[in-house]
Amino acid sequence: MYRAPVDEIAFTLKHVCGLSDLQKSARHAELGDDLVDAILTEAGRFAAEEIAPLNKVADAHGTPLENGNVSTPPGWREAYHAWIEGGWNGLTADPQSGGQGLPQMLSAAALEMWNSGSMAFAIGPTLTIGAVEAMEKHASEELKAKYLEKLVTGEWMGTMNLTEPQAGSDLNALKAKAERNEDGTYRIFGQKIFITYGDHDLTDNIIHMVLARLPDAPPGTKGISLFLVPKFLVNDDGSLGDRNDVKVAGVEHKMGIHGSPTCTMVYGDEGGAKGWLIGEENRGLACMFTMMNNARLAVGIQGLGVAERAFQHALAYAIERKQGRAPGDTGEDGMSPIARHPDIKRMLLGMKARTQVARAICYACAHAIDMANVAEEAAAKTFWSERASLLTPIAKALSTDFGVEVASLGIQIHGGMGFIEETGAAQHLRDARIAPIYEGTNGIQSIDLVMRKLPLSGGEHIRGFIQELTDIADEVAASNRPEFGATAERLAASLRDLTEATDYMLAAQADGRIADALSGATPYLRVAGLALGGALLAKGALRSANEPAARLAERTLLARSFCETTLGETAGLKSDILLSAAVIQGFDPEALAS
Repeated sequence: MYRAPVDEIAFTLKHVCGLSDLQKSARHAELGDDLVDAILTEAGRFAAEEIAPLNKVADAHGTPLENGNVSTPPGWREAYHAWIEGGWNGLTADPQSGGQGLPQMLSAAALEMWNSGSMAFAIGPTLTIGAVEAMEKHASEELKAKYLEKLVTGEWMGTMNLTEPQAGSDLNALKAKAERNEDGTYRIFGQKIFITYGDHDLTDNIIHMVLARLPDAPPGTKGISLFLVPKFLVNDDGSLGDRNDVKVAGVEHKMGIHGSPTCTMVYGDEGGAKGWLIGEENRGLACMFTMMNNARLAVGIQGLGVAERAFQHALAYAIERKQGRAPGDTGEDGMSPIARHPDIKRMLLGMKARTQVARAICYACAHAIDMANVAEEAAAKTFWSERASLLTPIAKALSTDFGVEVASLGIQIHGGMGFIEETGAAQHLRDARIAPIYEGTNGIQSIDLVMRKLPLSGGEHIRGFIQELTDIADEVAASNRPEFGATAERLAASLRDLTEATDYMLAAQADGRIADALSGATPYLRVAGLALGGALLAKGALRSANEPAARLAERTLLARSFCETTLGETAGLKSDILLSAAVIQGFDPEALAS
């Protein structure tokens, strides 16, 4: 059973992450609180009533490949068509293309609930939305006229084709080929693996976004182009024509997200798949990153969605399951619900706090993207673009790590029954485990943060960001609320750790000690994410003064628990960053195998 936490989502959007800033902009002036609440309520209803009941069914059924075609689990097609009839696919798309033009913040909130309903379901439409974004920004008007509206509505779905057997995260190794045709189209040849929703029966056409190289392309990533390759060719009148020279060669048998078909795609076995260039030749990576950057936030939201589902699952079990007698409990039958035992309380509180941290960070990232989109002055646009760039790797990596941690705790709370598939607790962990891997592993996110995002504006953006978080810690201290406990002190200490680690990283890069910076990249991202998370939880508690007393107490307790228990990690992580480079670089893994 899943219940969408609409009230908490709405509060986080409005009072923690700055939705009101967007409501003041000309673009979103008509986005009132009543409309926001209506959208969230209906998205939550659909997730709970239409998607969530299919999650376990899809996990057991999978996506079989028969006679060259992939079929989706029972109920999947009906749920998807109800979803597109509700207009959800075009939530943020340009109204001129049939979209609703709503901000990314609302899309993030809805996406959280759909991922809680079923991560395997939500990932398919996520890629279609990414294809829409790439086409809106880079495709020719002719291609937009033929394909965009049906992608916006969801009548057709989109995919992202990057990975090849020899090329995982290293796009320099891509070998898929493109050859020019005299009519301005291209012939595409090659194999792509791990293609999410590469084939399925949800829509009558699938629009593949494929990276490939032209014969005269320069080496490396500077020689990659992006092509639109439909499963079925589209006639001038919009009707479907012949099947293109693209086929699904296999479906992966995965650890989790069994309801999502992960395909091996083969292009050009019969003379070349017909494709159309997106953007300019040899500039496909820029087009693809339009999809990937927002997709990285979307994957962070997957971690959040699974964490919320796993928490609710574990909480319900802990309240129902009786075992032993908790201290001070006088239950008549001599046993207490395990939710009353201190160790279970600790785990449940940790699950809840991590989930709310992931929610606040993902929504803050979406807010930065929206602010960059609505900013009219160049300085403001630069500021918010840099803030979105800074937060994206943190949102992706920390939220997906937390998704795994929360799902694992959920199994622990179930005890032995958590290890049994019957309870469903194990599925959450199996599903969550892919999120730290795809759309750029979390190690790559850490490298991106340290090497590309910290130096923005000469390092001044990250320093200003830390000051904003310090202001929140100061506000907690000035509130003189005893129920905050040591929140202010712990938060301030974590921010000092983050400052020292940031100084080290920037100095290492300035001195050319790149290996030193890379050695500490992963712990650095976690320090930044934990400090940010503690600050956002504290901000939520500070902004709850006008909320019901129970809500105020809950948010204060959540902030206090996270700051007094989890934020202590930053000291050890800082030590790792400052001291471990020589040890890591001195380690020779190949010597162990000799």
